[in-house]
Amino acid sequence: MRAVSTPLSAAAVHKQYDEGISAFQRLIPDPALRLAFAREIDGFPCGRWRCSTPRAGGLGPRHVEYYNAIYRKGNPVPSVLYWELASAVADYPGFQPPAFFQGLIDHDRATGRKLARRFVDTFTLMLLLFAAVDGVVSEREAGFVNACADALTALCDAAGLPSDKPSLRIQDFVTPGVRSGDQAARQGREVPASAAPAPEAQPPAQPEPTLEELLAELDSLCGLEKVKADVKSLINLVKVRKLREQADLPVPPMSLHLVFMGNPGTGKTTVARLLAKIYHAIGVLSQGQLVEVDRSGLVAGFVGQTALKTQEVIQRALGGVLFIDEAYALTSHDNPNDFGQEAIETLLKGMEDHRHDLIVIVAGYTQPMADFIHANPGLESRFNKYFYFEDYTGEQLFAIFLSLCDKGGYTLDEPTRAFCREAFQDLYEKRDENFGNARDVRNIFEQGIARQADRVAALDSPTREQLMALTVEDLQDPEEDSAQAETPPQSPPVP
Repeated sequence: MRAVSTPLSAAAVHKQYDEGISAFQRLIPDPALRLAFAREIDGFPCGRWRCSTPRAGGLGPRHVEYYNAIYRKGNPVPSVLYWELASAVADYPGFQPPAFFQGLIDHDRATGRKLARRFVDTFTLMLLLFAAVDGVVSEREAGFVNACADALTALCDAAGLPSDKPSLRIQDFVTPGVRSGDQAARQGREVPASAAPAPEAQPPAQPEPTLEELLAELDSLCGLEKVKADVKSLINLVKVRKLREQADLPVPPMSLHLVFMGNPGTGKTTVARLLAKIYHAIGVLSQGQLVEVDRSGLVAGFVGQTALKTQEVIQRALGGVLFIDEAYALTSHDNPNDFGQEAIETLLKGMEDHRHDLIVIVAGYTQPMADFIHANPGLESRFNKYFYFEDYTGEQLFAIFLSLCDKGGYTLDEPTRAFCREAFQDLYEKRDENFGNARDVRNIFEQGIARQADRVAALDSPTREQLMALTVEDLQDPEEDSAQAETPPQSPPVP
């Protein structure tokens, strides 16, 4: 094995591991010791070694693929998920020699062979193999491998086993010019330190909004009075908890994960984005970003891939809020083998592992969301705060429309305002399951300015006022007018 600059394939890792371990096993003459070696090498001890190297060099999604490739022919194929490997790495207690290694030492003392010394070299090569799966071996990874090899060598020395050749020089396997964590090298490129570009001057960071500014932005949203009150109550609860902690008073456990229930277009995403910033402003979250996904952003089409995909989303959301729209789509009552359940299980574990710096908000229609939460005890225990987003009234829809006009630089005369107010009231009163609330308002606004553009483009040298004016003609749906015109009038009754 040598220093590499191209990532190995999983098949290549499996082949090298199988050949190296099988070759060593054939050297063991004692049947009982050979059986112990065969039984343990692909099990717990080898799993510990495999957990150690990504801990030294940084765990990435590719390590899952390679972890599952390290087995010998005829043995069970590993099927570890990303979160399982991540948990094993996080809980790794430090290198412990495998149980069979003491058997190798005892055998060598009795027979004068040098199996234990030879295994140190084989073991070292296997660790370096796993360290090199991303195309490089960093100094930090090599240092860890060296420490593990030294631990085994020390046991051989303590037992008085002779050594007739120098051990492997692990530094010879370090990829030239690579420092631990060098991302360019991990993508297969060797970058000499002298060739590294000078850091570019960064623009001055914008000052983060204060809590007062964020609350003012929340208050400026149209409607949502109950939601605004719930948000402020939640903020007060968090503030008082912090004060109690500072006063050494008991603080009962509390979940800050939320369920947003309501129809589309009622401001759920907008409020979630503000909440992420508010949580950051009061010290609950370290960053305050919002990561928005739906089922397609969490669920993959193959076993094991959904957990990996969900874990990657969780990693992006750490320090902020993970917002899952239409979360009830993760459960499928028609297909018990649906991968959505795998996403839920990975999500629940991520919420537990990162409970101090991750908040999850699930959102969707009211009744499906209630069914979704109550169908899973894990979800029900973590999501116990509900925000209800009511439909906007006709007057509120009109106010949202006026706000869009004001921001876009459009004006309405009095007849047009009266027409809009009546139209939005009619839209509200006749709403059905397809009612889009503010989304419908935005669609009407965008269709209106498109018609206005067609109308104004036909004018010769339009004035500023004409460029800004939206009229009843612009806002009327021509298809509805056409349908009404095609409807024949009712004949008067014949006397």
